[in-house]
Order: sequence, then structure tokens, then C-alpha cells
Amino acid sequence: TTAIRDVERRIALAEAQIDVELPEMDTPAGVPATVVAHLELMLDLQMLALQGDLTRVLTFMVGKEQNGRPYPQIGVPDAWHPLSHHGNDPDRVQQLSRINRHHMELITKYLTKLRATQDGDGSLLDHITILYGSGISNSNQHSGVDLPLLLMGGGAGTLRGGRHLHYSDKPSNANLLVTLMDKMGVPVEKLGASTGKLEIDTLSGI
Repeated sequence: TTAIRDVERRIALAEAQIDVELPEMDTPAGVPATVVAHLELMLDLQMLALQGDLTRVLTFMVGKEQNGRPYPQIGVPDAWHPLSHHGNDPDRVQQLSRINRHHMELITKYLTKLRATQDGDGSLLDHITILYGSGISNSNQHSGVDLPLLLMGGGAGTLRGGRHLHYSDKPSNANLLVTLMDKMGVPVEKLGASTGKLEIDTLSGI
């Protein structure tokens, strides 16, 4: 309520100055100068939106397909997408691994902030579900088998973390999405090419 009142006061102040002649200022150039600053800003905005209950659902793409961004700040001068077609060259694989690790370090900072943010009887991380990953497992072959997916957050008590789950029947990603929809109280019978839900006891550890 204090934060809301502060915003109200600032709006009232702005309205009172509507006729004030403002100095000319250059329009901001756009997004932050570095990818790290941009990503951290976007993640902080997401956290505030969740904390303020401004939204219940967020989607965010860390990097677009065919991304040509280099990462000199972590010692990777080559572009991301060409590196993904590494041809099993050890040096290119190592550079791609650096980028993936870099992204995970940034996401870890986000998770740390969520865990440190009080929300009811737990943390914000306890009460949300985050699915993070990629639609491709082996980028060199454009393979969609064994996708690198991380399921994070407590799901308001419906998920238990700290595990690496392997399903021998190789279910599709759509089965995971159907299962998550059910856990969020929005059950669906089918989503895309899904063939059913994953075993609930396996996913939640109940």
C-alpha cells in the first residue's frame, strides 16, 4: 500500500506540472548497451510484475533463433548461432558451452532474487513455476530429442526440486506442458502432440 500511495503522489505531482515548460531532452537510444544489463533489467521487471500481482503468466525469450550476437565479455568473439552449428569441433563446442553457462549464471541471479523475496508464507520462488530451456537439444543436428529443460520453483507446493528426472518412454515436451497445466489448476485433455500427462508422483515427488 505504501508503494501504491507513492505512485499516486507522483502521478498527482506530474498532473500538477502539466503546464510547466519542460527542457528538451534527447530520446533514449533504446535498450541498454550490453546484453547483460538488458537481460537483468527485463528479469527485474518480471519479478516486480509477479511481486505486485500485475500478471500471473510471463513468457520471455533470452535469445532469438539465428542469433548473431557475440559474447566478448566472456571470451567468445564468435556469433552465437554459427557456433551452434559447431560440427563437433571441440573449440566451437567449448565456446558454445561458455555462452550456455553464462545464460545460466544470469538466470541463477534471478532465482536468487526470487528466493529472497517474501511472498505470503514463503518466497516468491516457492509460489511460482518456471520452465526454462530450449526447443533443440543438439543444435548441430537440429535435434528435438532429450530437450534441455529446467523446471524451477515450488509451484505453490505442487513441485519438488533438486532432482534430475529421466523418462525411459521418451514422452514429448507437450506431455510436460499438459501436466503443468493440470498442476496450475487449468486442466486440458490435449496440447499439441501430447499423448497424456507425465506421472504426477514422478514429477512432484508425492
